[in-house]
Amino acid sequence: MGESIVVVSGKGGTGKTSFTASVGSALSLLGKRVLCLDCDIGLRNLDLALGLTDRALMDFTDVALGRCTLEEAVVQHPRMPNLYLLTAPMGMGRQALTGADMYRLISRINKTFDYCLIDAPAGLGSGFRLASCAADRAVVVTTTDATSLRDAQHTVMLLDGQFPQNRLHLVVNRVRKKLLKGLHATIDDAIDTAGLPLLGVVPEDDALPICLGRGIPLMLSDSSLAAVAYRNIAKRITGARVPLMRIK
Repeated sequence: MGESIVVVSGKGGTGKTSFTASVGSALSLLGKRVLCLDCDIGLRNLDLALGLTDRALMDFTDVALGRCTLEEAVVQHPRMPNLYLLTAPMGMGRQALTGADMYRLISRINKTFDYCLIDAPAGLGSGFRLASCAADRAVVVTTTDATSLRDAQHTVMLLDGQFPQNRLHLVVNRVRKKLLKGLHATIDDAIDTAGLPLLGVVPEDDALPICLGRGIPLMLSDSSLAAVAYRNIAKRITGARVPLMRIK
């Protein structure tokens, strides 16, 4: 059986979708069979981050409601054959999904893939609850600014009863160069504020918007600090012991 990991944030702009695409790509390059599931209904853009723009014809609601099979709906990446996308609908339509529908969908996915990374919508509304209800593990993505850390803390409070402590992790994303000298203090503050074990730190990287504009996943571009960080996080997810990268 595979494992499903929901990627969440209390607010937008934390780089959650880039994280999902990059860590999913990194896991696939480690030989794992990976599905990236976009649960951001109406605002889906995981396909852009993966370089799979407009390739999907069916979405996860079609699978969950029995309108097609999982195999018919997923899109295989042309350059990373272990990586697949299952996109979100442009709108929910008349028949909304229930938690039971989501449990059946994730159960089906876990039987086929080693890992499913679920890109939850930003915020803490019904879309967040639907995306997280059937996941095995959760990653809270935050930046170092005070509002993001406060929102991360609220997110943790909502998820705390659902996930054991060793199944709920923090990633500090988009760490800017001018903050690197005080990195340890900043990260310590983030850990204390969120109250979660740290899965990884990802530096701000100009390669990300460049790759997005070109439709190229970051993990297929030239080596960058962010790419190294994502690879390290992917290895930790598989159980490997990898020290935090030194950011100079």
